Amino acid sequence: MPARWTATDEANLAADRAVIRKMRAKGEEPSAWLLAEYEELTERRKQAKPRRRKGDGGVYQRADGLWCVSLELPEGLDGKRRRKVICRRDKAAVISELRKAKTELEKHGDLATNSITVGKWMAHWMDDIAPQKIRPKTLAGYKTVVNGYIIPALGKKRIDKLTAQDVRTLHAVMQTTPKDPELRGQKELPAGTVMLSSTYTLLAHNALSAALKVALREGKIHTNPCDLVDRPRARVTQQKALTLEQAIRLLQHLATRADGPLWATYLLTGARRGEILGLEAERVTGELDLSWQLQRITDISKAPADWEYRELGGTLYLTRPKSNAGWRIIPLVEPLRSILKLQMGDQTEGLVFTRNNKPWDPDRATKEWNKLLAEAGLPGDIVLHGARHTVVELMFNAGVHETLTQEIVGHSNVAMTRKYKTKGNTPQLEAAMSSLSRLLGQA
Repeated sequence: MPARWTATDEANLAADRAVIRKMRAKGEEPSAWLLAEYEELTERRKQAKPRRRKGDGGVYQRADGLWCVSLELPEGLDGKRRRKVICRRDKAAVISELRKAKTELEKHGDLATNSITVGKWMAHWMDDIAPQKIRPKTLAGYKTVVNGYIIPALGKKRIDKLTAQDVRTLHAVMQTTPKDPELRGQKELPAGTVMLSSTYTLLAHNALSAALKVALREGKIHTNPCDLVDRPRARVTQQKALTLEQAIRLLQHLATRADGPLWATYLLTGARRGEILGLEAERVTGELDLSWQLQRITDISKAPADWEYRELGGTLYLTRPKSNAGWRIIPLVEPLRSILKLQMGDQTEGLVFTRNNKPWDPDRATKEWNKLLAEAGLPGDIVLHGARHTVVELMFNAGVHETLTQEIVGHSNVAMTRKYKTKGNTPQLEAAMSSLSRLLGQA
């Protein structure tokens, strides 16, 4: 059995090595006894502590008999040093696991450790990763569900221990949570209590799934449990629209209001709220260029680097539509051509529609729409977005082909829409817009 190698032996070996090197540097030859002691110590060290094979790492045996090795990892989210310790009963097994871990580290740049919780990872993803890819409005929605539901429900769990059942539990908790915050925590809920919608649960699922997708890519987890669970289905609501008679009555009422051209533009185009509020005079020619929309963004610093926007003042910005289908140009036909000409006069730049010479606040526009319907004696449950549905319904009644309707209102869920993207189809689009105008021509 090899003699035990002690710390004193290691110190003597180091001292002998230093003296020998110093003497030879001066051109002197060390004494025979010094060389003999150095050779003896060197041989004893080899026998007592065999040299590790390349790739074995710092393998050591604990007092309990387990063979262990530690592997250095990148710094943690808190800037502290991180190591992954692997232990097995057999030395060969721990070396094998070490080599596998090194391969994974090389591939992903990191490995899962006990230190990362769902809460820490979600906070890191929201602050440092998501803003680079996700639009500010979507990110704001994610922040609400991450801080309000995901972290409270799953935040203390280790990210690598998260299961499909944990994701289902999150769904169940949200679907049984009252929409009214004052009712939450009560043991007995009043009859007819409205719970959080499945759309809200879907938003939380999407946020968690996106964060875990990055964790999977970086090697912090081996599977994304969200992929093992059915996504919640968004609640299907029947969006109400104005009838032809109601749309005509509203147009007649608009003739008495100074802001009538704004609301008439919604009814005659089916454009989104922000697209009309953000319409600029230089984009009104023989066509309407709906390539920008007005939005309120509370923290523009979180916007992705490649996201286009223009500041209007405060927290209001002009932004690009979120999809290619939303970025569109539609023909300008009568009576909208005359309505916009009357509104703009000799204006050649700037926003077409303003309130007190300032950009419209989107939420304020929604409230004004509700007041407008009340003044006109129309149902109050038709939201401003319902003007888009009104246009779709009226175009259908006017015999406009479905694909042309999709092109005009900018929907992206009909494959044939792409067929009508070229300038060559402008006559078809113009005919469709004219059909809508003729239908409303009784106003």
